[in-house]
Amino acid sequence: MSQFDVVILGGGSGGYACALRSSQLGLSVALIEENKLGGTCLHRGCIPTKALLHAGEVADSSRHSSDFGVNTQFIGIDMLAVNAYKDGVVSKLHKGLQGLVKSRNVTYIEGHGRLVSKNEVEVNGVKYTGKNIVLATGSYPKTLPGLDIDGTQIITSEQAISMDQVPKSVIVLGGGVIGCEFASVWKSFGAEVTIIEGLPHLIALEDESSSKGLERAFRKRGIDFELGTRFKSASKDAKGVTVSLEDGKTFTAEVLLVAVGRGPVSANLGYEEAGLTMDRGYVIVDNKCRTNVPGIWAVGDLIPTLQLAHVGFGEGILVAEEIGGLNPRPINYDGVPRVTYSEPEVASVGLTTAQAKERGHDVVELNYDLAGNGKAQILKTAGAIKLVAAKNGPVLGIHMVGARVGELLAEAQLIFNWEAEASDVASLIHAHPTLSEAVGEAHLALAGKPLHSHG
Repeated sequence: MSQFDVVILGGGSGGYACALRSSQLGLSVALIEENKLGGTCLHRGCIPTKALLHAGEVADSSRHSSDFGVNTQFIGIDMLAVNAYKDGVVSKLHKGLQGLVKSRNVTYIEGHGRLVSKNEVEVNGVKYTGKNIVLATGSYPKTLPGLDIDGTQIITSEQAISMDQVPKSVIVLGGGVIGCEFASVWKSFGAEVTIIEGLPHLIALEDESSSKGLERAFRKRGIDFELGTRFKSASKDAKGVTVSLEDGKTFTAEVLLVAVGRGPVSANLGYEEAGLTMDRGYVIVDNKCRTNVPGIWAVGDLIPTLQLAHVGFGEGILVAEEIGGLNPRPINYDGVPRVTYSEPEVASVGLTTAQAKERGHDVVELNYDLAGNGKAQILKTAGAIKLVAAKNGPVLGIHMVGARVGELLAEAQLIFNWEAEASDVASLIHAHPTLSEAVGEAHLALAGKPLHSHG
């Protein structure tokens, strides 16, 4: 069979979510992937990096166990064992996903696919016809002009997840999510780390209060960073890599991680020839992920929306349901939860203060320090929860810094997406002692009745 209701090019988060949901809706589906089912997130991104971060958390716990009256000794990091743990997690999830796709009667096709007409994708010389074509070819790690990735001294995240030893020192070029997560991992593993970021703050897309909170925490951990100066050049020799900045400063380390963002995988795949509207390699779509060519859709990192695996999931499901005639609601990207899984974590949903003001809101803010939260004291974590709200109106943004705050986003995204006001949340009783109490306490304070904080 080579004719399907839906032919999906790319088996990452967006592609396989679209395949599974399409199959649920009774559509015949072909899913094409040239590497491994699960894509970047499962094999080279989200899952392996979070496994490394957890290993780093265990290392830090062993170093500081005496703070809790537990005597342990930190001996070192065995990267072969760390990688075996990480790869075991990935392998188990990969096998589970393969079984899930097979059980849903999705036709899985291995090989390099290329769009050859508005309703055909060619793989290994065979053409597959779809009433609908969904493009989900993902993204790749970008570099800068003149900065050649050699895979050993100058690397991207794709090499960083599989290193067989901990470098003595690392320069991280880029202070966004990927850069900050790897900086956190390597510091936990014992490396000396310096982040170089051309913008004024780390994780510059977050609320400024969150950026400053992470910067304070990183200083306390001994992670160095240089902000507000652009990269000029890099040179390497047998001893390491030297990075020069435009202000004349230089930094030298054993390894340079290039973490300057990710670009769409769209070159030489037939997209332009099919007449798709493109911008800087991205496929342009409407709010239902439809391209300008009828019957062709695009999702995930290939389109200029948030580059998050869960956004890809959501877009894949959206497309499947639109094809299936369910007329789903478009995604509100402001309402998508965002997490940087460093130590401490940074988590947010909704608008920053600056964005809220730009959109014309009369803004009120509330900062709740985690020092007043019992579970935070038990965990010995510092941080804060900041609320951004419209005056006499709904909560517009929730921004959090601290250990495990990513787990608080479940409630936070409901608050934002259901347009709750502070008083709505203040009336809810939160379990004690939990970090989630801090979300309740912050809303109590914003509603004018603070309990464990000063009014």
